[in-house]
Formats: sequence, structure tokens, C-alpha cells
Amino acid sequence: MADGIRGKDYEDYLPQLKTGILLHRFIDSYTDSHPIFRQSTKRLHTNYSHYSGVIVDMIYDHFLCKNWNKYSNEKLNDFVNNFYAALHENYSILTDKTKHLLPYMEQDNWLYNYQFIDKLEVILAQMDYRTKYKSNMRNSIKELKEYYSEFEAEFTLFFEDMRQAAQEKLDELQQK
Repeated sequence: MADGIRGKDYEDYLPQLKTGILLHRFIDSYTDSHPIFRQSTKRLHTNYSHYSGVIVDMIYDHFLCKNWNKYSNEKLNDFVNNFYAALHENYSILTDKTKHLLPYMEQDNWLYNYQFIDKLEVILAQMDYRTKYKSNMRNSIKELKEYYSEFEAEFTLFFEDMRQAAQEKLDELQQK
């Protein structure tokens, strides 16, 4: 949802949501500028141009879900179900774009299914369709399979950096 909230529009939300939106923005900018993430995108840039960042973000989501038990004591399926329940409980404050995407996210259980390469391929194809096939994302599974161990090693290093940076940013935001 935070992706669709522009400029200072975050100020129209409750304090916890403001914090979440600002943390989301921080994580996005931190990710985009991180040297390991950029190394991953370079591997894809020739075939996917500016969409390579979106693809790597989804590849990293794959490794997060695949290795979820390394990062959380809560089962992935429980986390995902709680997430969807929270969206429904707060439906009235969701952006229109989020309301539109929610049924598709749930129907195909995007968050849970990122861990499976064949399901990720379907999600990438759906995203490619939304770009009128300009992104070519549907074909990026080929590179994921070819460079699987490299992407996983990069994700693991990146994610540890990002977790620490995000926690520091969250502490800073909560002190305000």
C-alpha cells in the first residue's frame, strides 16, 4: 500500500501507518542503492532493463519465503494468513489500488507462493501482462535457475544488512 502513497500524503494516516509508510520508503531506497542488490540487478539488466530491479526484488522475496524459518519463529503460512486478515480488518483505510489487488493476492496466495519457482513464474507472467509484455518478466525464471546459488548468496548477505538498517530506522521513527 505504501508504494501508492505519494509525497506527504502519508501525513493523512494514523501514527502507526505513518511509521510503516516511512519505513517502507526507507527499505525501498536502501534496497535500490545497496551494492549487493545492484550486483544482482546487473546480472539481469541486459535482458530486462529498468525492470531488473523489480525482478530481483521478487527473486529476493522467493529466497525470503524459501528460508522463512531462518528469519522468523512464526510459520510462513500463519504470517501470510494474519497479513491478509489484517488487510480485511483495515479495509476501509486501504488505498484503492490495494483494494483492487487484494483479491488477486489472496486468490493466488502471492506471499506464500513466492517460495515456489513455478508459482513465482506465474506471478512474473501476470506482472508482465500488466506491462503489456514490455517487461519480459515472464522469461526471467531462466536467469533465476541459471544463477540460483549466486542470487541466494547475494540475498542472504543483503538481507542481514537490510534487517539491521531497517531496525535502526524503525527505532529512529518510533522516537519521533
